[in-house]
Amino acid sequence: MRVIAGTVKGFPIKMPKGTPTRPATELVRGAIFSILTSSVDDWSRVLDLFSGSGSLGIEALSRGAGSVDFVDQESRCCAIIKENLEKTGMLGKARVHCTTVGRAISSFNEEFDIVLMDPPYKDTGIGTIIEQLAASKAVGPDTTVVITHSSRFKFQPQYGALVMKREIRHGDSTIAIFRKEQLN
Repeated sequence: MRVIAGTVKGFPIKMPKGTPTRPATELVRGAIFSILTSSVDDWSRVLDLFSGSGSLGIEALSRGAGSVDFVDQESRCCAIIKENLEKTGMLGKARVHCTTVGRAISSFNEEFDIVLMDPPYKDTGIGTIIEQLAASKAVGPDTTVVITHSSRFKFQPQYGALVMKREIRHGDSTIAIFRKEQLN
């Protein structure tokens, strides 16, 4: 696993051992960032939920994100994220939150420009997390939410105020793009 573009292109990303982490493949990460590059102007604040190794957030930093908040509940994952950030020289642009995604979402008081989510593919309760995210202060009208999930799992077209705008399939992975809309 390596960073695929930007200032630290080619940097190897260390993976946490002994965890059920399943990192997004280079093909899927490439597709995610191709979509974001063509559709999102402001990359000032990025949130990486279910961070694992931190590969999505580190890719965002490499491609010009101003700062990234990483969230993972596994202490081994948090340690690997910090190690990867130190080795890339990007630790100063990041915060690592070693807590549950639900608790982290509740704690954020300002909007992010981009929210990246790569939850465990077997987590069928992810809709609840998406609804919590939709109702949180972390997501505003200009936030783009990108979620990777198993192609066998079908998302609803809307979770609270988050409405699916696009879905792209890459083998066993699907990338879903959500934006917040005003509810009537």
